[in-house]
This record gives sequence, structure tokens and C-alpha cells, in this order.
Amino acid sequence: MNRRTFVKGISATAAATIILPSDLLAFPKTKVIGIQLYTLRDLIATDFTGTLKKIRKAGYNSVEAAGYGDRKFYGYSPKEYKKIVTGLGLAPTSSHSNVSIENIGPAIEDHLEAGMNYLVIPYLGEEKRKTIDDYKKLAGEFNAMGKLCREAGLGFGYHNHAFEFEKMGNEIPYDVLIENTDPKYVFMQVDLFWMVYGGHQPEEYFTRYPGRFELWHIKDMDNTPNRECTEIGDGIINYAKVFKMKDLAGMKHFFVEQEAFKMDPIKSIAKSHHFLKSLSY
Repeated sequence: MNRRTFVKGISATAAATIILPSDLLAFPKTKVIGIQLYTLRDLIATDFTGTLKKIRKAGYNSVEAAGYGDRKFYGYSPKEYKKIVTGLGLAPTSSHSNVSIENIGPAIEDHLEAGMNYLVIPYLGEEKRKTIDDYKKLAGEFNAMGKLCREAGLGFGYHNHAFEFEKMGNEIPYDVLIENTDPKYVFMQVDLFWMVYGGHQPEEYFTRYPGRFELWHIKDMDNTPNRECTEIGDGIINYAKVFKMKDLAGMKHFFVEQEAFKMDPIKSIAKSHHFLKSLSY
């Protein structure tokens, strides 16, 4: 199945709801600054559309979902989700979705109909990653799912936390995933906070594996022993320096994600947006 075949196979009305790369002309030519909707999960749980309006008012123009299940996004059909998001001037660029090789087919159809360009595996349960061989097996599964996604016109990636950087013997699981996945089919959505938390610097990985990091998660780290999330630009991660390596990394889109707040969440995301908008990239 490819994207053209998929579009031809559905109704004209549904086909009209699918965002193709050319459709990005409908969105502002200004900087595209995205946000992962998990950031405002508590607000979204009580007022999905109202929260999206606040996101748009804060300056964001792209979103990554984190609420796919039962073939719906946040309880909405793919078509409904796209209509709400795009109607507010937001691009439904990507989604974190816990899919498997068993259900990847329907998931591809749903993500395409929702207007998305990317599907990202957000997490690996402990039972799936007990040994290095488990990671190699996962890499094979990622290749298979990524191939199906790519053939349909959808990007497929994996999002890291910190556990992937904990050595197993002499090997780093994150490296095993990168080295055993085909770059034609699988990219890494690098969470820069968790990479630094895990003891590594983005520059190290961008240089060693150029072009593999198509999507980024942007969150900053406060200068305390607890190393907690803070607003972008207020922490110890030098994002001005990191963004200078975006071409080497292969970055095409990035999303702000903050997992906890010490100020009003809407004010927080607005502050992060203000900093990112001021950067040269």
C-alpha cells in the first residue's frame, strides 16, 4: 500500500482530508515550532479543543499527538481529529502510537487519514528489552514496520528515554537500535533531555550517526541535582549550539515536550516558544 493507492481507495471526501507535503502550503511560511500534546495532557483530558486553541495562541503551528487508541485520536476519528487540528491552524504532523507489527496496517491508514507524516513508537516496556538480543529483535521489527510505513508515504521512528543509554555488557542499547535499523525505513526521534540525562551529548550522536535524527523532542534540564524539566532556554542544554547541528543530524521537525511544571503550563509553553522563535536555525 502506498499513499497514492490509499487515497484512491477511499471516498473523495475522506481523500480531501489527507495532508500531503504540498498541503503544507496552507500553513504559515514562518518557523514551524511544534509541541508534543503529552505536555498538556491534564488540560487536554478536560478540554481538547480549548487547549489546542491555547497552544495556537502561544505561537505553535504543529502538533504531535499522544492519544491514539482503538483507531481514534483522543476519542476522535482520524478525519475528525484532522478537521479540529487543521481548523485551528495547526499541522497534525506526527503521533506517538504504541503499535506493533500485528496492527501496523490499520494504524498506517488511520495516521494517513489524520493528515500525519510520521508515526513514532514512544516507549518500550521492560519485558521487551531485557537483553541486547531483545534490542536486536526490536530493531528487526522496527525495520519491518518502517518498510510498510515508508511504502505508504509515512515516516516511522523510535523515541528514546534514558534507559537505552545504560550499558548492557559492553554495548549501549541505543547504539544497537541505530546500527541494526535501516535508515531507509527507521529514524530516531531523539529526546535531547533524556539523551543528556543518560550521560551523552547530542553532538556526539549527530557526528557518529549523521542523518538519523529526523525528529527532535526539545526539553530543557534545570541545574539542580534532580535534573528536572524546565522551560527551553532556562536550563543547561545549549540549544543554540545544538540547533547549529540540525542539518548534520537530519532534523526536519521538532516538538517541545515538558513533563512537569513549576509555573502555569500555558505560560510555560509560551516562554519556551518565545526562546525557540528567537534562535537562528
